[in-house]
Amino acid sequence: MIHWMPAEAPVAPVLRDRHDISDRFKWNLTHIFEDWASWKAAYDELEGKIAEHAALQGTLALGPERLLHALKLSDAIGQLTYKVWYFASLWYDQDQRDNQINARRQQVQILFAKASQASAWFNPELLKIPLATVQQWMAAHRDLAEYRFAVEDLYRQQEHVLDDKGEHLLSLASRFSSTPNDAYAALSTADIKHPAILLSTGAEVTITYGQYRAILATYRNQADRASAYIALHKLYETSVNTYASLYNAVLQRDWFHAQSRGYESALEAALHGNNIPTAVVENLIETTKAGTEPLRRYHRLRKRVLGLDTYHAYDTTIPLVDFDRKYPYDSVLDWLPASVAPLGAEYQREMREALSGDWIDVYENQGKRSGAYSAPVYGVHPYMLLNYNDTLDAVFTLAHEMGHSMHTLLSHAHQPFVYASYTIFVAEVPSTLSEALFLDYMLARATDERERIVLLQHAIDGIVSTFYTQVLFADYELQAHRLVEEGRPVTADDLGEIYFTLLKTYHGDAFDYDELSRVTWARIPHFFSTPYYVYQYATCYASSAQLMKQLTSGSESDRAAAIEGYLTLLKSGGNDHPMTLLQKAGVDLSKRETVCAVVDQLDALVTRLEREISAL
Repeated sequence: MIHWMPAEAPVAPVLRDRHDISDRFKWNLTHIFEDWASWKAAYDELEGKIAEHAALQGTLALGPERLLHALKLSDAIGQLTYKVWYFASLWYDQDQRDNQINARRQQVQILFAKASQASAWFNPELLKIPLATVQQWMAAHRDLAEYRFAVEDLYRQQEHVLDDKGEHLLSLASRFSSTPNDAYAALSTADIKHPAILLSTGAEVTITYGQYRAILATYRNQADRASAYIALHKLYETSVNTYASLYNAVLQRDWFHAQSRGYESALEAALHGNNIPTAVVENLIETTKAGTEPLRRYHRLRKRVLGLDTYHAYDTTIPLVDFDRKYPYDSVLDWLPASVAPLGAEYQREMREALSGDWIDVYENQGKRSGAYSAPVYGVHPYMLLNYNDTLDAVFTLAHEMGHSMHTLLSHAHQPFVYASYTIFVAEVPSTLSEALFLDYMLARATDERERIVLLQHAIDGIVSTFYTQVLFADYELQAHRLVEEGRPVTADDLGEIYFTLLKTYHGDAFDYDELSRVTWARIPHFFSTPYYVYQYATCYASSAQLMKQLTSGSESDRAAAIEGYLTLLKSGGNDHPMTLLQKAGVDLSKRETVCAVVDQLDALVTRLEREISAL
């Protein structure tokens, strides 16, 4: 048994009031609108354009000019929508206790529902025109030809488009679609009463999600990690029946929309829009389940190195060795551009601009939304929300979100609005590749053996969290959706049992299982906000692993071709189906070997980690 007894690492900084944080660590939303009066003027303009678009009903068959006018007006509405929505939404995420801002955000959501109703006529009316006729129009009009992929893809999905009355009815229902997630956000963020726990050092800590993650990542006393785990999950256990009711609403909503449009399952409905076969998800799950032994071997190694008698979910992120180093935000700002040198000087320049601009909201504050994201505000620039706490995990989160932001910058710069948005299926490729490049940079510059072990652990943990855990989540979503598709009840006990069984299926005897882990599903916001999203973390991880190999190995000409292919992928936005875009960049997710490659990569990393630890 190898056992180090390091000094306790301090917990994350005390949660601050937003006014106490320097402006240079906060995003500047005046880049979108100068003030709320400007926002209101844009809101009114948007409302007018929505009415103008509704008035075009019945005109599309009159000729290509009428169709082009409708498409361009739709683009104008979309561009304005980004600004109107994100100005209110980003303001709200700064402090979700602000009911006045929340009211404005809801006001935009209500307008979106009206817009959906006002535009429900467009697809059915266009699809009444023979495709051959529309193709002739596009061949004769260059401006209209810009919309070729979007238009032809709509005809591909024609069997799932309803008539005017059907589309109108679904548009009326759209205003309820976000209600379960809004209620979830209120329950888990705005109305939550974070408990305080007393740690073994005598420090009293309020267990926000950010503080919880910091304790699990930095505090070596297992009893303290267990206390944080219990305190956080008791919050969800206390309201688990409410969470189950909200999630049942999500499942019922998804099944309603799937049935309404003639899909056989909610999974098929979720994938069909991007032309992704359901077999991609099913094969991903089955292949990953068959490749869990490296995952279990890693956790057995962790238990042995940490010298633990029992090994729990709250023991999975503490560093294996003592390397008590913090990574202040200012110190990493030069490292990120240096890490992406393989992608070229222009890419580095644009990244430096993103880091030096006031686009990033860095630190956690009272009422601020948890987690991290990159918001693609079209016509402005991406904004990034962080809850930075000086841990290595926070550094890689910044690298991850920067990957998203660079994707947004390149896509918006090289595509017309209709294709500026990239699909979720591609979105996590640049974020995970950004992390991989940053890991290589950190490993190359590390001179301390223990830092190399910590970095190797981080690489492995990236595979665990971005691949295995996300596949487990996708497995959970698939089984939960099948409950309603098969007409079975959905209770907190049912959902907890599915999750508990999956934990055992993936981790086997490597874990000691806590009953509270049955409620873990309730704290996964993606389940409530974006169903059938998380599997794409895993497929994107597999894609980025293959791209990383192409970018950093082979001949100089091979690497140059790989760089060009990758940057082309980022610049392509959504101008083709995501599987096709990835194939052009050298990645084929229809092959089982792509998934197996990640399993092999984990196996090799665990072997290297064992070797490094033995040599220490």
